[in-house]
Amino acid sequence: MFLSVFDMFKVGIGPSSSHTMGPMVAAARFLDMMRASPFEFHGVKGSLHGSLAFTGVGHATDRATILGLAGFVPDSYDNDKAEEALAAIHATHTVTPEGLPELAFDPKRDLVFDYDHTLPGHANGMILMATDAQGDVILRQVFYSVGGGFVLTEEELAQGKDSNDGPPVPYPFKSAAEMLEMAAASGKSIAQMKRANEIARGCEVSFARGTARLWEVMNNCIERGLATDGILPGGLNVRRRAKGIHDALVAERGMNLNAPHTINDWMSVYAMAVNEENAAGGQVVTAPTNGAAGTLPAVLRYYLDHVPGAAPSHVEDFLLTAAAIGGLVKYNASISGAEAGCQAEVGSAAAMAAAGLCAVMGGTPEQVENAAEIALEHHLGMTCDPVKGLVQVPCIERNGLAAIKAVSAASLALRGDGKHFVPLDAVIETMRQTGADMHEKYKETSLGGLAVNVPNC
Repeated sequence: MFLSVFDMFKVGIGPSSSHTMGPMVAAARFLDMMRASPFEFHGVKGSLHGSLAFTGVGHATDRATILGLAGFVPDSYDNDKAEEALAAIHATHTVTPEGLPELAFDPKRDLVFDYDHTLPGHANGMILMATDAQGDVILRQVFYSVGGGFVLTEEELAQGKDSNDGPPVPYPFKSAAEMLEMAAASGKSIAQMKRANEIARGCEVSFARGTARLWEVMNNCIERGLATDGILPGGLNVRRRAKGIHDALVAERGMNLNAPHTINDWMSVYAMAVNEENAAGGQVVTAPTNGAAGTLPAVLRYYLDHVPGAAPSHVEDFLLTAAAIGGLVKYNASISGAEAGCQAEVGSAAAMAAAGLCAVMGGTPEQVENAAEIALEHHLGMTCDPVKGLVQVPCIERNGLAAIKAVSAASLALRGDGKHFVPLDAVIETMRQTGADMHEKYKETSLGGLAVNVPNC
């Protein structure tokens, strides 16, 4: 099993990796299918199903799909150009993606929110279609946005999780138990094994540049969030809080009056800054998803700014270790809130962050696995119930609390010797089972929980 660091951490746009980035990626893939087809196309249309329909407006799923059909992709997204393109599409009822003729597309008519028909493969399903001059469908593809910006066609989903093309990797662990066995046999850390796997699939120089860019984008996102105030879009009138909290924390420095627990406010404000940026549609990095994008950067920033002896040279090891844990969760369970609730998103993020922090603070592979286990175990059962379908309430604060849990989990693991009662694999399997048993109204549909018990305006 191999999932790259650049699979787990993708540069993209808010507010959702599964509901915004995924549909945009799916549309881009569909355009590629059209370009490779011998047919002559005259129009495109589509339908959104399951969670993509129920919370699609709040997550800007329609906007992302429209832009994707116009040729936009998340990692090179330009908001100004996107706004110009949207205005043109609504005015002309056409899209003009590169390498294809002008295509008829009326967003109000040709993109349907289908609340009545859930597709069988995943809660986040969509169908994209291309039509001929008579309006008949001559190309059709079902896509599933399975979390973290990952997109699969229905055929790829049917092939199973282990369809992993590419040269073999030296440490192909599929479980935490295998990971620890390989670490013990090789004498390598989790980060060292993960790095060896990455290099086996790519260039060492480009890998180093890529990981550096990931942290640069994460940290820039924190800085933007700490510097920006105002009201978040979407209609809930949620006020940005990160800037005000950060300004107060900076003003209190050196006063010698702060309670020790004030450090929790620093962890929280870093995470909230990211998730406020995400809610505003800004550039973020999936970690492993957009809804959970603040937890890991917050813990890494906490390490660099507040832990004595911390060094920027350890950032890569942090990301490698976190990606290894995230890959195990995705492979054996889920990182999708629509599939398994917020335990799969924020819980996974906390486990990844705890593992990364434990590793860069000198933890053994056993302690790293223990840190991830503690963090994930204490998010089990967490529902995904965003108010009005927006990635704002409770998502922004939830990332801050997850960062605190992640640091606590790493600290507890470092106080031990790595031996513990519940293995990480058992917690991941429990999370999968819990997600399968969880009622659909608690899985990113905004049909239960806080979403129905808090006024939406």
